[in-house]
Amino acid sequence: MERDLVGHLFVVAAVARRKGFAAAAGELGMSPSAVSHAVRLVEERLGQAIFARTTRSVALTEAGEALLAGVSPALADIADEIERLRAAKGRPGGVLRLNAPRLALPLALTRILKEMVDRHPDVTVDITVDEGLADIVDEGFDAGVRLGEMIARDMVAVRLTPPFKAILVASPHYLASRGRPEMIADLAAHHCIGFRGSRSRALYRWELSENGKDVAVETRGPLVVSDAMSALDLAREGLGIAYLFEPLVRADIAEGRLVQLLSHTAIEEPGLFLYFPKRASLSPKLRAFIDTARRVQRQATEEAASVHQARSSRGGGRAAPIEKGKTQ
Repeated sequence: MERDLVGHLFVVAAVARRKGFAAAAGELGMSPSAVSHAVRLVEERLGQAIFARTTRSVALTEAGEALLAGVSPALADIADEIERLRAAKGRPGGVLRLNAPRLALPLALTRILKEMVDRHPDVTVDITVDEGLADIVDEGFDAGVRLGEMIARDMVAVRLTPPFKAILVASPHYLASRGRPEMIADLAAHHCIGFRGSRSRALYRWELSENGKDVAVETRGPLVVSDAMSALDLAREGLGIAYLFEPLVRADIAEGRLVQLLSHTAIEEPGLFLYFPKRASLSPKLRAFIDTARRVQRQATEEAASVHQARSSRGGGRAAPIEKGKTQ
């Protein structure tokens, strides 16, 4: 194939990844007409369509899928080598594409991003909020963020948070009007805020502990959401009981906006991890993010230890033990 098509293949890959010409143009810093021209040039040289276009969608044709399957590894190698050469001359740069659930920002990413902006201003972190289980390689992401138990074994995982508990919470207003459950069976009579996976569309069953055993509880209620932060908002408004990670509601509980329920049933989750394919770890922009994440986690651990020690020295009773996440 003619050498002048190589640059256009990057455009084709962006259109496939973003599933649209306008979105690809925004990512590449090009006009939509320039993106369309590049794609049309490749199609003319190949003699067949790469994309099937409608007024609402853009999808790869069979020929387009075959083309990208063949050239994507080479395009990734070219992009990585260019990035490494740039980093060798100075600071890491480029666009780091992450796929993460919305709750990952308050739990881990926001603090890391504050450091990234200061330390690596030439790296643009592009976060796609996704509550499902994305195929980060197939969808063109550099890395993803998920609970440790959800990550495929062939991925490299780096811890972003310590382990945390999944707990039940409700507002004082809700409890005053509906009463307080005393056991798991009581949840059947309550308004439980359901969670439905954005990709699987299956209604999530709450994982709780009963008599030392893990149980999956089917819930019912008038409200179902597809992300944890929406469930938190609804719980604050007194609309039901929510199943949430403890760090998300710690401040709400401390300030009386929410009350923890059935604390003896809470299970521990492994925490959030950054994950990526092994070859991606050579990327300077990803290495910069990993190093920053580890630095931030060390700082958080040291701050928590300092607070723990200060409380103990004041004689205010025994402080809660600090959980230390193991960074991989």
